[in-house]
Amino acid sequence: MAEIIEKVYSLLEPLLDGTDMFIVNIKVKPTNNIKVYLDADSGFSINKSSSINRKLYAAIEAEAMFPDGDFSLEVSSPGVDEPITQLRQYRKNVGRKLSVTDNEDKEVTGMLQEVTEEHLVLEVKGKKAKDPVVIMEIPFVNIKKAIVQIIF
Repeated sequence: MAEIIEKVYSLLEPLLDGTDMFIVNIKVKPTNNIKVYLDADSGFSINKSSSINRKLYAAIEAEAMFPDGDFSLEVSSPGVDEPITQLRQYRKNVGRKLSVTDNEDKEVTGMLQEVTEEHLVLEVKGKKAKDPVVIMEIPFVNIKKAIVQIIF
């Protein structure tokens, strides 16, 4: 599977050059179902997804990676409930609510204020209106997972 992932990655990278899209993850199931998760600084639209899907599918076929054509390809964003895995994803979500679980399984939720190479900064409001707002600097090495919270 690692060979297939590397090959898909190498075919995909040139398709993303000059765009604001980036690779989040690539997974391959034993049934040759290839799942490519992308994101974009300006948001990952259905048009971007379908365009990359068509181009990548053609590239995989041209490389004859699966001589019998025995594969399927899905290109999508990671989904709203998936953890953030890359610095670029943190940066595009500055100003949004983020739930962070640390390595000791303690969870804190706040507004993502800033992202550096080493840490993020959250503005955490107290449980009561009169509680003070706390600014927390959380090093990435201490983060087990972080998920953007969708506010309706």
